[in-house]
Amino acid sequence: MIQASHLYIVATPIGNLKDISARALDVLAGVDLVAAEDTRVAKRLLSEYEIEAQCIAYHDHNESTQSDNLITKLQAGQSIALVSDAGTPLINDPGYTIVKKCRELGIKVVPIPGSCALIAALSAAGVATDQFYYGGFLPAKTKARCDVLSLLAERSYSSVFYESPHRILASLADVQKTLGDKRQIVIAREITKTFETIKGGAVADVIDWMQADHNQQKGEFVLIVEGVASSGQLDDRAKQLLESLIEHLPLKVASGIVAQTFDLKKKQVYEYGITLSDK
Repeated sequence: MIQASHLYIVATPIGNLKDISARALDVLAGVDLVAAEDTRVAKRLLSEYEIEAQCIAYHDHNESTQSDNLITKLQAGQSIALVSDAGTPLINDPGYTIVKKCRELGIKVVPIPGSCALIAALSAAGVATDQFYYGGFLPAKTKARCDVLSLLAERSYSSVFYESPHRILASLADVQKTLGDKRQIVIAREITKTFETIKGGAVADVIDWMQADHNQQKGEFVLIVEGVASSGQLDDRAKQLLESLIEHLPLKVASGIVAQTFDLKKKQVYEYGITLSDK
């Protein structure tokens, strides 16, 4: 049920129009106003589902002034749905300004979850996803881009970026230059669309594959750079041995034994041992 004076953040399909949720359709059909990054795109979606709704433009160029206008409408009792061109609003799309102001003013903000390219890409990439970093779009200039990529050199978890078709090869070349030929990456292209492609491998191999087929350079991209393998994990067996040893030996000695036994860094084991003494 749509509530008065509520701002609904509505995720919309990133390609396949069937990926919209029943709840999202109910919201779009029930609100007083739809604030859209591009009203033409929003109207095509609404038309597909025979929804008649008033649309107003809300994009990067009018976000500040339009936020004040929409806040006034919300305070007057209207309900509003915010949508971007595709995917989840605020994820590299407008919306931060109005959401921040609504929360400061006590106006209810309701997320209506759905499609998001980076999450869809991660779910099918075959990389570790228990922890990851999202960096938006990589910088357009080579120097700045390499500076960002250099931060991934020792990162043990995956890093995810969006990239455009006219920069994808340059960005991959900078990944190769900064992180080496063998750094493992995944390219997810045109997610949920007709020519959806997910390709993984060493960056040098992915570049060769993409250069051999110009069609693979088209569309919108998610670039996933895998983390480097850690030297070892302090698992339950190592922790149990350490806990047993420190009952009889100094922590420094016990840490050395555990580190050698499980091929771990002594500092890593020692720091865990300190936390045990604090309990």
